[in-house]
Amino acid sequence: QAQLVESGGGLAQPGGSLRLSCVASGIFFSDNHMSWYRQTPGKQRELVAYITTGGSTNYPDSVKGRVTISRDNARNTVYLQMNALKPEDAGVYYCHSQNFILKREFWGQGTQVTVSA
Repeated sequence: QAQLVESGGGLAQPGGSLRLSCVASGIFFSDNHMSWYRQTPGKQRELVAYITTGGSTNYPDSVKGRVTISRDNARNTVYLQMNALKPEDAGVYYCHSQNFILKREFWGQGTQVTVSA
């Protein structure tokens, strides 16, 4: 059974950094495009970072230059390094996997990020 487990969330000060991790099991990790989404109360989940099976990355303008997504296929893990955090970066961060060939996608349970002085 597929499972994505996020960790690394918590409280950070504005300007600080956090590194989120997502460990996948039950999927062929290297065959999945991976992404991180953020959700805040009353809003839809929004894409924060995306990495393809080949390692190409994509970021929305709101986080570009401050956020880096990376993957370690040997560890079935995707990371999200967030620097220069802003209060608007706060929310629940979800890990997402997508296999276009098998047409399967999965979500993690989320990890809370709070940015406050």
